[in-house]
Amino acid sequence: RDIGPLVEFSVRDDGPGIAPQYHERAFTIFQTLAPRDRVEGSGLGLSLVKKIVESEGGAITLESQEGQGAIFRFTWPKRSKGR
Repeated sequence: RDIGPLVEFSVRDDGPGIAPQYHERAFTIFQTLAPRDRVEGSGLGLSLVKKIVESEGGAITLESQEGQGAIFRFTWPKRSKGR
């Protein structure tokens, strides 16, 4: 979606969802929201995405409720920094 100097992207899944109290933790490096013996993952993915998006002048948000999947939205400048 075009929003002035930015483009907004949305990624939706139909997974188990994330309770609101864990939304900020979801972007913390090496953080998993379930015990590591129950899920595969290193806790790097979302923290890397956030770092990359913010380094280019964008932002990322999470909309989710438990049992309802999640929507990740991020903005990306039409012109990246330095270009």
